[in-house]
Amino acid sequence: MQTIRLGILREGKVPPDHRVPLIPEHCQELLQQYGHLEILVQPSDIRCFSESAYQRAGCIVSEDLSSCDILMGVKEVPVSLLVPNKTYLFFSHTIKKQPYNRKLLQELLKLRIKMIDYELLTFENGKRAVAFGHFAGVVGTHNGLMTYGHRTGKFHLKPAHSFRDYAEMRATYTSLNLPPMKVVVAGTGRVGAGAVEMLSVAGLRMVSAQEFLSEDFNEAVYCELRSKDMYRHRDNRPWDGAHFHAHPEEYVSIFAPYTEVADLMINTIYWAPKAPVFFSKADMKQAGFNIKTIADITCDIDGSIPSTLRASTIPDPVYGYNPQTEAETLAFSSGSIDVMAVDNLPCELPVDASREFSYNLVKHVMHLLLSPQQHPLIERATITNNGGLTPAFTYLGPGYAEQD
Repeated sequence: MQTIRLGILREGKVPPDHRVPLIPEHCQELLQQYGHLEILVQPSDIRCFSESAYQRAGCIVSEDLSSCDILMGVKEVPVSLLVPNKTYLFFSHTIKKQPYNRKLLQELLKLRIKMIDYELLTFENGKRAVAFGHFAGVVGTHNGLMTYGHRTGKFHLKPAHSFRDYAEMRATYTSLNLPPMKVVVAGTGRVGAGAVEMLSVAGLRMVSAQEFLSEDFNEAVYCELRSKDMYRHRDNRPWDGAHFHAHPEEYVSIFAPYTEVADLMINTIYWAPKAPVFFSKADMKQAGFNIKTIADITCDIDGSIPSTLRASTIPDPVYGYNPQTEAETLAFSSGSIDVMAVDNLPCELPVDASREFSYNLVKHVMHLLLSPQQHPLIERATITNNGGLTPAFTYLGPGYAEQD
């Protein structure tokens, strides 16, 4: 059987990313299972797993990956580093016609690269096979609690990236006594599950939406909202989840009551541009708007949270939003709302996030990727091939993928 060479790329995007798509342990498993497979690993000073760990797993450390058939990274590969006629896997961030990656998609086409996007690796039911969303929820929620604690002065937490791993971060909550507070979590997906997990670790008690709105508590509590809790059809039709996702523009937000009682909001939803926002900038000016800290894990600029003016960074995760001027201000300022909107949250726990991602990649994807037969799961995730857009992504052509 012909040898297949798989290369693990050094992350080249700035700011640097410490995560990996495949951890050494799983590389060793793949090498033992597939005798015709070789795995080459590009040297890196920032990767969360050492080169020696990959070598012990049976991988070859090599600067030159030009002999590889498949090249895998995490974030977008800089255009100048793309190698023609290869199969690539990474998060391309192109399917929404993101303007900052237009040149990347054009080069993928020009260089006849087969681009398989992790975000599009989905099962028949639409659920994603691999994702970092769980740890985005975990880290974003921790950082949201950290921000609220700083603002109120009632407790102190270190940022997630200062912990060795998730286990150490969890341990810090064993001696932490949270004050009475109300946290509302928007969304019930993979990111929402991570958020709820972290709130449970922190010792918050889950209450129903009705209890959250109507009762006062002498402890820290949270509620998790489904789409039907946050939106209704503009004509008051019975809730239909499939219809909402197909026609979000026909719905209006019913989130307002939560803004009047919540102290901290954690946003985990995937937001479609046609969907209503949770609340408006005008709503945020009102005296009854009680939320003073927002952890916007989704981080859609000009999206579902009007105060998310920009992405924040891991070293500087919080900025203030002045609802009266509708402008950014210093974090923790009087009269401001604090916004935590880091857009690469899993990077703060890179070992744990990489291990979970790698596990699912090996479990659900690698045997299909290494097979000579094309599988629908791989086909659905392929954006470009042989110099053209695949049928599902021809919409990217006019005005975006086409060369100027």
